[in-house]
Amino acid sequence: MSRFVASLPSLVTVICCIALLVNGPISQSADYHAFADRSDILGILHAQDVFSNFGFAIVGLWGIVKLWSRRHHPGIERGRLGYALFLIGLTLTAFGSTYYHLLPDNDSLLWDRLPIALACAGLLAGVWAETALPRGRAVVATGLLAVYSITSVIWWYLTELNGDGDLRPYLLLQILPILLIPLWQIIYKSVVQDRLWFTVALLLYILAKIAEVNDHALLALTNVAVSGHTLKHLLATAAATALVYRLIQKTRE
Repeated sequence: MSRFVASLPSLVTVICCIALLVNGPISQSADYHAFADRSDILGILHAQDVFSNFGFAIVGLWGIVKLWSRRHHPGIERGRLGYALFLIGLTLTAFGSTYYHLLPDNDSLLWDRLPIALACAGLLAGVWAETALPRGRAVVATGLLAVYSITSVIWWYLTELNGDGDLRPYLLLQILPILLIPLWQIIYKSVVQDRLWFTVALLLYILAKIAEVNDHALLALTNVAVSGHTLKHLLATAAATALVYRLIQKTRE
C-alpha cells in the first residue's frame, strides 16, 4: 500500500475541518422545532415522532444482548469498545429523542443530540479499530472520540445560549463516518459483507436525511399519513438494524 493511499483518510479529515473553519459558524434554523407531525394519541402530542423512536431502543438492546457474550469473538474483538459505545448511544437515542419530541426546544434537544453523537463516535471508533488503527490503541481512540462527541454537543448548546449557535463540531462527527468508513473498508480490504451492509445502511441513512429535510412536504404528499421526520426515524432505525445485523453476523462466521 502506498503512503498516499494510507494517508487518504487523514487528508479527508483535514479537508473537512478546513472547509468547516472557512465556512464559519453553522447555526440551527430558526424554525427547527416546528415539526409537521401534529398527531395526538392517548393525549401524547407529536405521537408519531415520539413513538417512532422506540425502534432505536429495540435495535440497540438487540445488539447488546446478542453481542455481550460474544464480545471477544475475533470478528468484532478489535472494535468491540467502539461498537459497545455505538450500541449504548443507539439505545439512549430512543430515550433522548422521545424526550425531545414530547417537548421540542433547545434544552430537550441537548439530550437528543448527545446519544446520537455517542453513537456516531462509537461506530467510527469501532470500524477504525477494526481496519486502520494499530492494535492496542482502541481504548484511547474510543475514549477521545467519546469525549469529542460530548464536547461537540455541549459546544453547540453553549453557543446557542449565547445567541450564535454553532453546529460545526457536531456536523463533523456526522460527516466523518460517511466518508471515512468506506475509505477504510476499501483501503484495508474489508470483507465484501462488511462493505455491502455498510452501503445498505448508508443509503438508508441518506434517505432518512432526505425525509427529514422534507418533513412537511412528505406529510402533505402522504395525505396526513406520516411526516418526513417520522419517516426519518424509521429509515434511521432500518440503517441501524443493517449495521447491528452485520455485527451479529460477524460473530457467527
